[in-house]
Amino acid sequence: MIEETEKIYRCPLELSMDLIGGKWKCVILWHLRKYRLRFSQLKRIVPGITPKMLTQQLRDLEEHGLVHREVYAVIPPKVEYSLTEEGKTFLPVLQAMYKWGRSYADQFDITIDTSLQEKIIKQELNTAKK
Repeated sequence: MIEETEKIYRCPLELSMDLIGGKWKCVILWHLRKYRLRFSQLKRIVPGITPKMLTQQLRDLEEHGLVHREVYAVIPPKVEYSLTEEGKTFLPVLQAMYKWGRSYADQFDITIDTSLQEKIIKQELNTAKK
């Protein structure tokens, strides 16, 4: 969590951007909206993110109380990430951003293909069940 004494914000948007700003955080939160996912699953679902960047973004989101990291006492080690209750309060904002992005893409004839990500998610979840 961000400590009150660390920084004085002049606008609520400034705080919001500190928490969820950057190229990857909203995308990570979006993919965690329905599922508990492992690091390797997130890595495959979010193309272009490096392992180092994914680790950093997950740590930031966890530190700010938006993502929960569950470590299971098994061998090999198993860690899953999910949204916290606080993280879930951000879902309406993500849904509005998703809807706005779709509308903008339609208006300006921009292609958005989510089929690969959906396919990867289904494969990952089916593999995890076995």
